Amino acid sequence: MSMKLQPSFARLAALLGALWLFSTASAQSPDLSVDATPLSQSDRPVTSFAPVIRKVSPSVVNIYTNKISRSAQGNGSFQNPNMPFFGMPPERIPRQRLERSLGSGVIVSRDGYILTNHHVIEGADQILVALQDNQTPFEARLIGTDPQTDIAVVKIEIQDAPAITLADSDLVEVGDIALAIGNPFGIGQTVTMGIVSAKGRRGMGIVDYEDFIQTDASINPGNSGGALVDAKGRLIGINQSILSRTGGNQGVGFSVPINLAKQVMASLVANGRVERGHLGVVVQPVTAELAEAFGLKDKNGALVGEVAAGSPADETGLKPGDVIVEINGKKVEDSADLRLMVAQITPGSEAEVLVVRNGQPRSFKIRVGSLSNPKNSRLTEGGDSPLAGLDLRDLDPNLRLRLGIPANLPGAVVSGIEADSTAARAGLQPGDVIFEVNQRPIQGTGDFFEAARSAAADPLLIRVWRRGVVRYVVLE
Repeated sequence: MSMKLQPSFARLAALLGALWLFSTASAQSPDLSVDATPLSQSDRPVTSFAPVIRKVSPSVVNIYTNKISRSAQGNGSFQNPNMPFFGMPPERIPRQRLERSLGSGVIVSRDGYILTNHHVIEGADQILVALQDNQTPFEARLIGTDPQTDIAVVKIEIQDAPAITLADSDLVEVGDIALAIGNPFGIGQTVTMGIVSAKGRRGMGIVDYEDFIQTDASINPGNSGGALVDAKGRLIGINQSILSRTGGNQGVGFSVPINLAKQVMASLVANGRVERGHLGVVVQPVTAELAEAFGLKDKNGALVGEVAAGSPADETGLKPGDVIVEINGKKVEDSADLRLMVAQITPGSEAEVLVVRNGQPRSFKIRVGSLSNPKNSRLTEGGDSPLAGLDLRDLDPNLRLRLGIPANLPGAVVSGIEADSTAARAGLQPGDVIFEVNQRPIQGTGDFFEAARSAAADPLLIRVWRRGVVRYVVLE
């Protein structure tokens, strides 16, 4: 096949694959209203967005979460030293604390599916959703959450919900008017206006998979999970974060594009987790020096630094030193772009990968593997469990590169840990890779949770890798 035919064939194959995926998933996916037409650039200036806001504001909801945390009570000022404590020293008395937080969400289907941020509902024991009409809040059911994009899906039991219309965020252009709607500081629904300042913001270090829409529409605490809409009131993004030196809005806000959020939602609704494409390579950006050393015309592409043994890339023949410049006919700008592109390919499908090797283009067809996020990264145990407060994640090439984890080391990485938890007191730290439990190897979070549950009340002998050093930890 000639090089000129590859992009067209790839686009046709991608279109047919998308049609097949839609036909198989449509029976169980939320019924979304989508308007994918681009905005007109010849319209007269608008003097008021009141009609647009009246139409879309009922779709934006307030989300309140309740979380009960338990910790060991220390020798605080409220303790009476003369009071006896039966069977338990003062510093070990369990204390419950109710933590509340607030955020926003967007109703995207008439049967009550709501998009919001993972960090809005993370760890919540109860999720309450308040609609604009101030009726009694609904108790929402968590459908699924994806920390790697900071997207979560919850659902309320309601008929004929005021669902918003979704746009095609790929057609959004820098300079388009953007309206942010949410509940900043808990004062009530608020609308702010700005423009789309930039697209495709990556490398911010906020989440693992970044493709943010940047806007100068004011986004403040409480706006998280709210709507970013265009001049026609169509949803183009889910508001996620701000860049600020003061904690308040400084004109740099970020939203998850609705196309990415929609894809994550479809996977969460269908499977309870997100399955992403996986090649099995560790890549790095192409600098000017590397481009010259590898005989490249420019800095576009992603340099393969490592190929995991037995991975799809390894079985196909990719090698360290290859520079990946196209995936399915679409140019790869850099390593972050490649990672996002591969993640959005359906696992099990075939991808056309164009690389530059020794200055010459070479094409490979790779059967894309699966890289899944776990349904639950935290074992749902009470405060007395030795695993309470321990968050784990499956390893992926990005984590391996960031933490310097060997490619042949299996296991689950500690992504978070509460300071007063049993696991923390035993010596576990964020970044530790747990690869053995009770002298049995584990491949990921699923194996870990299964081993922990099978051990029941027995101590857990955990073997971890930490910055090149292997050690044992015992959780009583």
